[in-house]
Formats: sequence, structure tokens, C-alpha cells
Amino acid sequence: MLTIKRCPTILSNYQEGSEGLGCGRNCLGQCCVPGSKLPLYTFKRRHTITGEKYADKDAEVANIPFLDSVLLGEWEERMQRGLFRYDVTTCETKVIPGNYGFIAQLNEGRHLKKRPTEFRVDKVLQDFDPSKFNFTKVGQEEVLFRFEESAENKVQYLEKALVLDSPNVIAINVSPIDYGHVLLVPRVLDCLPQRIDHDSLLLAMHLAAEAGNTSFRLGYNSLGAFATINHLHFQAYYLALPFPVEKTPTKRAPWKSEKGGVKISELCNYPVRGLVFEGCNTLENLSNAVGSACICLQDNNIPYNVLIADCGKRVFLFPQCYAEKQALGEVDQEILDTQVNPAVWEISGHIVLKRKQDFDRASEDYACKLLAEVSLSEERFEEVKDYILEAAATGEMQTEEEERAVVVEDEVPVYDSLKNNHNAPMHITEGRPILP
Repeated sequence: MLTIKRCPTILSNYQEGSEGLGCGRNCLGQCCVPGSKLPLYTFKRRHTITGEKYADKDAEVANIPFLDSVLLGEWEERMQRGLFRYDVTTCETKVIPGNYGFIAQLNEGRHLKKRPTEFRVDKVLQDFDPSKFNFTKVGQEEVLFRFEESAENKVQYLEKALVLDSPNVIAINVSPIDYGHVLLVPRVLDCLPQRIDHDSLLLAMHLAAEAGNTSFRLGYNSLGAFATINHLHFQAYYLALPFPVEKTPTKRAPWKSEKGGVKISELCNYPVRGLVFEGCNTLENLSNAVGSACICLQDNNIPYNVLIADCGKRVFLFPQCYAEKQALGEVDQEILDTQVNPAVWEISGHIVLKRKQDFDRASEDYACKLLAEVSLSEERFEEVKDYILEAAATGEMQTEEEERAVVVEDEVPVYDSLKNNHNAPMHITEGRPILP
């Protein structure tokens, strides 16, 4: 078993000392949510991304930045109430000189002077554990609103609406990286583990589209790729500057399907190898392709990060191996000393530094060195990419029978087989990547 020690990021004010809490404190658990009234934002299902076949139906939705104003208004109200651990608007930010334009932020408030916790990093899929912190233990005052598809096919916001089922909630991140930092927790009462499925990814895509603001991006970290809470969630915040990865040139990846108009490209000359999904006419087709790729990675125990950009029109997918290298003692100590956890935001080029000295001397060479530790080797990436392209071509969720058809030699998980060999090539056998 591979583990690393790190200080967990505090996402909720109830995260520390939450054991035994529940009934009587207005939480998000089964004891308090059913029958309660929470703010509700309903959205219309979007048919298009680029606006072709259903452009007339989507026109009135696309021109209303309603969610943007509701989210920021509610977020600022929580800031005035003092629910955040620090004022992120005072954090110093700079663009690092160089070709990429990496963005460095000094965020000393996210540095915890507490004992590091041990995290398992060699198993992407883990069962939900109700004894550990999860979002059902969050207080309802941290919830901005529920985010649900409208049964009446209209956009509306209700300050109080009865909760009868398991809601999708938008909550504040009390340790924000930037302005408007929130969490999207799909079907919070279902207690889903940190594992992407087609429904949850499509919900995140709708949130990006509904915001209608290119400064608003959503991110996802799998277990083993610096997600520390095993309860399904996405993160999102506003950053006016473009992420460096968004400006990176790409080249078309060869694949045989392009189902639904989805185009897949490979990042060129970026420190982390990754893929870009875009060019589709419908949000659902794009989401299906990306979702199938994510399911492929997590089912084969490969950690990954996802960035949803351009109001849901582009999605970046990064298979990564930093935590594996860290656990094996293969990351340079100088990099480890900065205590940067390269999750989706750092990989995309927004690097959060916790120490003043690291911020003052931040350079493009440092950023590239950090991100190079994240990336798969070229040979391994090519093998993983081929399998991702095959999975994305289906655009469909696997059945339980298909999942049970995974064939792994000697029943050794893919990740376990990579110990001390993270550059090892992968081979495709009966539709699954098998290590030699």
C-alpha cells in the first residue's frame, strides 16, 4: 500500500472535530435535510454548446448570466458573515515571467500548522466511509443553494424550497483559492464516493454553462490525485486571468470515432501531458466522451484531474503520477519543501504557494520542474491515451457485466504494478490495459 503524509485542506468549518455531530445542528445529513427548506436554483437543460440545431431554444438561456449574480451575491454574503477562514481577496498574486505565464498566489491561510494525515494514494476507487468527514456534516449556513434541472423547463431562483430528495448542493469552500470558490456536491444524501459518473459530470458541465462566465472554471481531483475527501465533489472559482494550459497549442489526436462531433487534441509543449475535449455541438455528447474517459482511468486505477473551461465548451484531462512518485521517494526534496500539492488548479497553471519565500522566488523553471513531476512519461502516456480514445469513442457508461470483465494478470491492480516503475508501458489486452 502506497501512502503519503499531508495536511488536509479544510473545506468546511465542520471538518475538524466533526465526529459525533449530526441531529440538532442543521446539517446536510439525513437527520436534517429531508423536509427542510433550502435556496433553489433551477436550470434548463441545454441542447447546444456551439449553437446549431437547437440554437433558438437555447438563446434565452445563453444570454442570462443569472447564476453568476446569484452565486457571487450569496458567496459575498457568507464572507460578510465571517464563514471563511481568511479573506482570499487580500492574497497576493503575480504572473511569473516566462513563456507560459504561470500564475503564482501567496495563500498563507491555507497552510495548516497541524499534524499531517496519512493518505492512501494507490487506490483511486475507495468505498465511502461515513465515519470520516464528508459533506453531510456541513452546516446548512455554508450552502449557497441547490442546483437542479427544472421540471418546468425554466430558469428560476427560490429563496426557500422544500427538499424532498437528495439535493445537488453548491456550498462555499471555507479555504478558498480565489474569489467565488465553491463546491458542487451531487446528490449529497446519496453519499457517493469520489468517483465520476456520467450524471455527475453532466451536472458540472451544466453549472459551467449556466454561469456563462469564462472566468469561472470547474475542477475535479480523483483520489490519488490530491482529492482528500472521499465524497463526490467538484470545485470551482473565478480567475480573470487565463490559465496557462488554456493558451497552450494542441494537435489533433488520431481516433476513429469523433462521435457527436467531439474533437480530442493533445497538449503540445506543456509540462504535463494531457488531452483536450472540445468542438461538440451538444453538452451531453461532450460530457459523455469525457465521462467515459474518466471512468476508463478510475476503473484502471490511474489518478487524474479534470478542468472544465470556456463555459463547458472545453475540458482538459490529465492522468498523473505525482503522489505515486512522492510515496516512492522519487520527488526532489526542494519541490516537496514548498508543500505544493499539484492538483487540478496547479496543473492548469495557477500555483498556490503557502510560504512567502517560495512566492518571492517563484520562477518558470520551478513551475516546470514541479509539473514535470506530475506528468506521465511519454511512453506511458501514449499507452494510456490510446485506451482513453477507445473509451471516449463509446460515449457510454459501462455495464456492471463489462466492469466485471476486467482482466488483470495475477489480480494485481494496475497502480500496484507500477511501484518503482511509473514509466512502465501498458499493453491492451481484451479491451483493458494490462501491465507486463
